[in-house]
Amino acid sequence: TSHTWFWSVIQNDFKTGNIDLEGCMRLLEKMQINFDEEHLKHVFKKTIDKHSGDIISMDDFRAIYRALVHRPEFQELFKAYSTDGNILPHGQLLKFLVKEQFQTEANETTALEIIMKYEPIDEVRKKREMSFEGFIRYMNSDECSIFKSQHKTIYQDMNQPLCDYFISSSHNTYLIADQLMGPSHLWGYTSALLKGCRCLEIDCWDGTNNEPIVYHGHTLTSKIPFRSVIHVIDKYAFMSSAYPVVLSLENHCSPKQQEVMADCLKTILGDKLLSTPIGGEVDMTRLPSPEALKFKVLIKNKKVGTLEQSLLRMEDDYLGETEEVSDSDFQSEDEDTDDTLPLYRSRSPAKRKGDRRSSPPPQKKTKVKKAKIALALSDLVVYTKSQKFVSFEHSMQHQQCYENNSIGETQARKLARFSAKEFISHTTRFITRIYPKGTRMSSSNYNPQEFWNVGCQMVALNFQTPGTQMELQDGKFLDNGGCGYVLKPEFLRDRNTTFTPRNVGGYSKPMSLSIRLISGHQLPPSSMSKSNKADPMVQIEIYGVPEDQARKKSSVIKSNALCPKWNETFSFNIQVPELAMIRFCVEDEVSLVSNEFLGQYTLPVLSLNTGYRTIPLISREGIKLESASLFAHVWYY
Repeated sequence: TSHTWFWSVIQNDFKTGNIDLEGCMRLLEKMQINFDEEHLKHVFKKTIDKHSGDIISMDDFRAIYRALVHRPEFQELFKAYSTDGNILPHGQLLKFLVKEQFQTEANETTALEIIMKYEPIDEVRKKREMSFEGFIRYMNSDECSIFKSQHKTIYQDMNQPLCDYFISSSHNTYLIADQLMGPSHLWGYTSALLKGCRCLEIDCWDGTNNEPIVYHGHTLTSKIPFRSVIHVIDKYAFMSSAYPVVLSLENHCSPKQQEVMADCLKTILGDKLLSTPIGGEVDMTRLPSPEALKFKVLIKNKKVGTLEQSLLRMEDDYLGETEEVSDSDFQSEDEDTDDTLPLYRSRSPAKRKGDRRSSPPPQKKTKVKKAKIALALSDLVVYTKSQKFVSFEHSMQHQQCYENNSIGETQARKLARFSAKEFISHTTRFITRIYPKGTRMSSSNYNPQEFWNVGCQMVALNFQTPGTQMELQDGKFLDNGGCGYVLKPEFLRDRNTTFTPRNVGGYSKPMSLSIRLISGHQLPPSSMSKSNKADPMVQIEIYGVPEDQARKKSSVIKSNALCPKWNETFSFNIQVPELAMIRFCVEDEVSLVSNEFLGQYTLPVLSLNTGYRTIPLISREGIKLESASLFAHVWYY
């Protein structure tokens, strides 16, 4: 039957005679077969080398199709369950699902649905059976991906307070290159929002014609109008997720231009802008949930006075009013933290020398810097008021649940190492944002895992910079339908928790994970290769609490990127699976000391599917490599 089916599919294309490489590609596309051009060229060339000319017959095409599609590792599985080596009755498919894929809840209906969906041969499908062609299509489908399909939808409780979630967050979102000279671009906002990012940063400065601008102050990065940024946010905010977007404003504008900002936000965002508490009442003991804030944009900025005062003011017209807030009340990332280089402090060297010579200053009579803030903008801040971080103790005594802190990575790292218990206690109550240190001029990133480990909600990264750090970020937020909010584990939400990353104690739920790396398929060829070759090896890494960190390497398969076979098993013991991420990285061994990155895939350990699974691969730039994958068997208890 499958021969007859195959000929009937392809004969039309051979009506006018044999076909060339172009025709071969068109035919594979028509059959919905993913192929890598380099690999196809190689297989095609091998086929025509057997005879002269550069065209192929139907038989040649069948050989090419089989070389790319009929993988021996699939054949082996199919034969093990097939009654006659050609056909899988639905009962046998069900056995395969239960025994090999550990789908204990699967039943006859599950098996029949798979047959209806993936079996391409009509007469086989009508008999409720599956051919090898159908089995291949099923094994290559999303259902057999290593990422649990249930986690591709929003499955977590979205009714907990905002501070109970990890929130996908971006740093200096307007930059698309480095921090000093590079361009600022609206694409920074568009691409971050399309990726599900839910916290964007906007650095605002006074511009000409009373129009505020966005750029990295005191640097040579280019400038974009604030108004345009808000238009883009209005357009793309809820395309990939319905859950709230937080605009973290780093505000350097005069009160006059702050009023323009407030007006832009109100007129452009309209109903999307959250400017009063939900339901009108001011319950300030607990933050609202992502569910309650769906399709809302929240402003994170300094705020004057209390929410009650704002609400009373909203009834009057107060345009043009400003109030002073002292520097001790709020935090402007670039004045008293490490986000902007100290190069640009506006104090002449002479003054500094003078300081050094003069007698020690009188105690506590330092002038507090005042910043003027327009009430029109201040009043748009409801649940996300920027509050300067003093200490955990100070926050415990004075901080309200709607006040958030931004802490630079250097200070945060010290706190995570030496005061983890207090840090976690703090993040169970208050939204905490971490941002990269100012010396990362090339927009490099830190490892976000160490801050997720202590419950920090907004771990802001430079989204424009590819690398392991962004791969962890993208992998973490694949979870929960990619909506940009992931519920923190219970032990990072409970205010009385005693969990710390270095002392997991009774919070450990050990998991024994075993991965048999079977093979690779159509891996990207090495950039050194003139044809389709590479010397691939796979690294499997675990990121999580310190004792879970691990890395294991496969052997190197020489000059085979089309279908390398490993058949190697790797075992991991994971103490805190709720925080663990797993990363599969494929590299080409260029020499004994250097490797070339070919592709990777990162996902939460708890999102792993069991059984025989394909692992998709993603390029450095975050693009899915359509035809490349790994094949593995995953098992854990």
